[in-house]
Amino acid sequence: MTPRLSVIGIGPGDPTQVTVEAIEAMNAVDVFFVVTKGSGKQELVDLRFEILRRYVRDPAGYRTVEIRDPDRDRTPTEYRATVAAWRTARADAWEAALREHLRDGSHGAFLAWGDPALYDSTLDVLADVRARGEVAFDQHVIPGISSVQILAARHGITLNRIGGAIEITPARRLADGLPTGAEDIVVMLNAGTAFTAIAEPGVHIYWGAYLGTPDELLIDGPLAEVAAEIERVRAEAKARKGWMFDTYLLRRAR
Repeated sequence: MTPRLSVIGIGPGDPTQVTVEAIEAMNAVDVFFVVTKGSGKQELVDLRFEILRRYVRDPAGYRTVEIRDPDRDRTPTEYRATVAAWRTARADAWEAALREHLRDGSHGAFLAWGDPALYDSTLDVLADVRARGEVAFDQHVIPGISSVQILAARHGITLNRIGGAIEITPARRLADGLPTGAEDIVVMLNAGTAFTAIAEPGVHIYWGAYLGTPDELLIDGPLAEVAAEIERVRAEAKARKGWMFDTYLLRRAR
């Protein structure tokens, strides 16, 4: 029997934001594949294990397999080529783990941060593995709460305004300014402080870091007035924790 492989969205960090559907799925899993990123981000791995301890009813009914994530250059000169090489290395590691540990008739799972469909590479890497034809599995995806939803909830706002659209973009695409015609821009994958380069007047920022965790940080206000404060708070938090996950909404004045 072809094994089953679930990709389960677990939210951005708060175990109470894991959905009932995700909990039921986790309780049907035999083996969880946990991607590790080194000691600097061990906290993220620990959160996954905490979620399993909290919600899986039979702790003896599953096992975990850790997969070491390949190193990646975060400031490449050739962005697409670098990401493609990293994706290939990732697919190699995942394929090897699935071949060894996902047996016929079993049910495996990856726990994906936030929602698997929003700026998460799990589904893309698994698609690469399946395309190679060496490992077969039936895939099932369970959505999760994203950092974007938490950002809006914490600031008490809607992401869209009446008759308006939302654009979601990685921070690196802000190098040339805000997207033309977009009124509300959600920025993710923020490796730096791209917002400090936005000189356009009348822009409001709703910023959040470590959303859904005890270390959550929130700042909002006119971008020109709070950019320096966000930059300082962000730098201090990153130095303290060793890693940074932040998301923000840039809102043009109407």
